[in-house]
Amino acid sequence: MSAVAVLLIAIGVADVCRRPTRGVWLPAVVGPVVVAVCAALGGLWHRGDIVLLALAAAATVAWQILCARSDRTDSKHLAPLLVFGTSLALLTVMSGWGCEAGGLIAGWSKWVALPINNVRPTRLLMTIGVVLSQFATGNRLVRLVLASVGAVRPLGQPQPSDQLKGGRLLGPMERLLILSLGVGGQVAAASAVVAAKGIIRFPELNAQKRGADNATGIGIDEVTEYFLVGSFASWLLALSGMALVLTT
Repeated sequence: MSAVAVLLIAIGVADVCRRPTRGVWLPAVVGPVVVAVCAALGGLWHRGDIVLLALAAAATVAWQILCARSDRTDSKHLAPLLVFGTSLALLTVMSGWGCEAGGLIAGWSKWVALPINNVRPTRLLMTIGVVLSQFATGNRLVRLVLASVGAVRPLGQPQPSDQLKGGRLLGPMERLLILSLGVGGQVAAASAVVAAKGIIRFPELNAQKRGADNATGIGIDEVTEYFLVGSFASWLLALSGMALVLTT
């Protein structure tokens, strides 16, 4: 599963780099560079590793280009989702070709004075990749899911998200909290976070139902669909990341 971890790290770093630049070519270059750096640090230079990491590098470039096209044209939202899901599935089913991470990462994890000296390097890489994917990449995935089901309006129009403030900040925080609680074995506490979100958002949804925001032309059905689809997509990302960490 080393290649899956490297893919998540590369996409996560590239997506973070895209935020300040708003361009596509810098993230498209950063992704393969991160793949190469992870391969060097993890000693992933066997024949099977090279094949898998080449696929991971190609997937990061395709992800950036297709996401930029989706943002620019306000269409073709399924293509980046298919690339992301297909690349993860392929790297998972072909993970037997790859080797366990080692190299400098293994040496550092044994040397550092933190409670990770007994964690296998591959799991350490996976944890880093999953955590990184909860930030800009997670927001991007949720946005693509919302757009693909028609829960967002075309660019330039009032959006249902305008009625629910702080989603781009609360989403990563929520996913990280669920992920950390789940990996730590506190599944009940993670489910409490899910329940708490509905309670916190209820006043905003109730205000929309009373017609407080009719001037925008956005109805309660649109806001509710946006909230439910976005929330479930966000929770699935956190739970999927938790499963990847625990099974590595």
